Amino acid sequence: MNLMLMGLPGAGKGTQAERIVDEYKIPHISTGDIFRAAIKNGTPMGLKAKSFIDKGELVPDEVTNGIVKERLGEKDTQKGYLLDGFPRNMVQANALDSIGAELDRKLVGVINIHVDPASLLERLTGRYICRNCGATYHKVFNPTKVAGVCDRCGGTEFFQREDDKPETAKNRLDVNIKMNTPLLDFYKQKNILHEVNGNQAIEKVFEDVKKILDTIK
Repeated sequence: MNLMLMGLPGAGKGTQAERIVDEYKIPHISTGDIFRAAIKNGTPMGLKAKSFIDKGELVPDEVTNGIVKERLGEKDTQKGYLLDGFPRNMVQANALDSIGAELDRKLVGVINIHVDPASLLERLTGRYICRNCGATYHKVFNPTKVAGVCDRCGGTEFFQREDDKPETAKNRLDVNIKMNTPLLDFYKQKNILHEVNGNQAIEKVFEDVKKILDTIK
């Protein structure tokens, strides 16, 4: 079962990836992990990637595609894989088609965990931290027991990280929406895109994912 997982930041993609991997016993292939492994192992593509990273440059698509190809060619992907973070653009999507055909690892399903951007913004910007002890809270999912008072140390001063501020989070979502839209259209046309409502309890989201994957099997 050769799969790809999609979803905007905050949609719960990481949680669902863990559950899919545990349930279906396929390797989770995230671009960050395979880049680090390829560089550590000194593979030809890993060394190429390192030469760009060391100069603070973006790794070109052809090198990223090569690292993914190296990884998909390993034995543990024979029964399937779960791609996460690749492809990120149409050049990579077309390369994945070619890689899949060449290695007999053709993508058979794309799961998109969909949550509306307004809800995601609330999730992403709700986190705040006690300035005194570093305890982390969320205004919706994990608020302090007494408003404005840290449960752990009684501190009353809180702050938000830059990544959690509304303007930063909105920009991050906008960039991802722009990047994901052509890919979603591409896989919809191929008839392998499956949308899952991510605005539910984690267990219910996974139930819906399982129903889809059990039909693909």
